[in-house]
Amino acid sequence: MNAAFEVILPVFLVIAAGWLAAWRGLMSEAMVDALMRFAQGVAVPVLLALSIGNLDLGANYDTGLFLSFYLAAFTCFGLGVLAARLLGRPGTDAVAIGFAAMFSNSLLLGVPITERAFGHDALAGNFAIISIHSPIFYAVGIICMELVRSHGQGEPAATIARKVLRAICTQPMVVGIAAGLALNLTGIPLPGVVSDAMRIIAGAAIPCALFGLGGVLLRLKPEGDSRAIATVVMLSILVHPGLTWLLGNYAFSLNTDQIRSAVLTGAMAPGVNAYLFANAYGTAKRVAASAVLVATLASIATIWMWLQILP
Repeated sequence: MNAAFEVILPVFLVIAAGWLAAWRGLMSEAMVDALMRFAQGVAVPVLLALSIGNLDLGANYDTGLFLSFYLAAFTCFGLGVLAARLLGRPGTDAVAIGFAAMFSNSLLLGVPITERAFGHDALAGNFAIISIHSPIFYAVGIICMELVRSHGQGEPAATIARKVLRAICTQPMVVGIAAGLALNLTGIPLPGVVSDAMRIIAGAAIPCALFGLGGVLLRLKPEGDSRAIATVVMLSILVHPGLTWLLGNYAFSLNTDQIRSAVLTGAMAPGVNAYLFANAYGTAKRVAASAVLVATLASIATIWMWLQILP
């Protein structure tokens, strides 16, 4: 038990430090925003490019690994949309709530917790999942949202497709993933000085992002429909990893490292991207913001639980 909390608490203490710094005025909202822009727009994409560039795709791109994680995620998306509609939410709200239920914080929380629990060598499965995480989830979310918004308006399919492609291709994380895949598939070595510089920047990605996340969480007030918030929290930190565990163990017979990566990635709370998605479309913003905050706090206990269950 103590070992599990020693894995979890340092990560959340960094988030808490960012929250306290913002609360006490040591960091203004502009400073928090600048830190998050650097982390998400520069450092994280560089980290992804390096990690995926060095990933053994043949060994780690496993169909069972992907199906265990993504079938569970899409189930949560569908359940989130259905629950929102049953609660009387409009279609656009339902898509945003479903998006929050499936979009786990795979990189900022999943990677450091997996690394602390099982070591750096256990991250191959995490990065395999992450390499298609944002492109797939944003594609599904944007397509569904644009279809709901254009319903009855007769908007051409080509117009919707252009919106989807533009939104996906301009995501910094997607750019970093694409760069990593290009490096991996071409096999072109980076000059040593470039590689060293990228490692320095990548080293700042997780601590800056976690600290900045704390500052962002200060702004996310627990408001909105409590039933919708509870639905997102339950789906994201309990149902998603639970289904992943069942699929990984009984349907696809994942090995120990794969089941650890898949379940812990699925067990993470919705990331700030869930709120940014809702904010971009101006729908279910309070529910998404509150769900990110509540699920992040609740995940301290549920991550400990999953660490007890995992081999």
